[in-house]
Amino acid sequence: MSAVPKNAPPVLLREDREGIATLTMNRPQQMNLLTRDMLTALQDSFDEIAGNKGIRVVILAAAGNGYCAGHDLKEIRALEEQPKIAALFTQCNAVMTSIPKLPQPVIARVQGAAAAAGCQLVAQCDLAVAAESAKFVTSGVTWGFFCSTPGVAIGRNLQRKHAMEMLLTGEPISAQRALEWGLVNRVVPADQLESETGRLAKLLASKPPSTVAAGKRAFYQQMDMNLAQAYALAGQVIASDFAHPEGKEGMSAFIEKRPPDWK
Repeated sequence: MSAVPKNAPPVLLREDREGIATLTMNRPQQMNLLTRDMLTALQDSFDEIAGNKGIRVVILAAAGNGYCAGHDLKEIRALEEQPKIAALFTQCNAVMTSIPKLPQPVIARVQGAAAAAGCQLVAQCDLAVAAESAKFVTSGVTWGFFCSTPGVAIGRNLQRKHAMEMLLTGEPISAQRALEWGLVNRVVPADQLESETGRLAKLLASKPPSTVAAGKRAFYQQMDMNLAQAYALAGQVIASDFAHPEGKEGMSAFIEKRPPDWK
């Protein structure tokens, strides 16, 4: 791999507006590959956002025609040895697991192809809005490396047979099929992608932040529990919500038939 030129633009752009942080992967000529530099930039941004109470929602976007083509195979080939390659995937796994740990909801804004770990990134986000032209594929099996890590996120979002069809065939699916299978939440014309994602982000940003953070955390925790454990956890969380100042304000607003005032 050649060194990144000193005057190269940042691999990741960030814009904060009205409580919404938009992170834009900014290597369009490389299809926004998840290189070590890109993974580091994403991790640094997630770490900062996690403790930033001024940010209510995160949009994960990408520059260019494609969303993300996954890992850089040239970078992986240059690593050669299994321990070095494993270290790269450990770094990627940390980025992926940071997304559900964030207190803020994360929305993928997908304008084009999302392949392999790029498809994993979409699946790992809490929500996803896609343009009609977007495609999704986990094609590693075709080239001799099963998309095992993408399979973790995909397998937790899609029904098992749909996930296995993607992983075993390596064939792309359309945005509409991704919607039907549960990989994305909404599909819109390309010229409406930014506005629709923004509208959804503003809706989420209008909700009480502590309630959203606690609810998101509990949702992912209970998914790995049995039914009794899940209800026990959820009962504690919702009780805490009602006892929290946000919950008290929400109850008063509901009873008094007025909009809540989230201070």
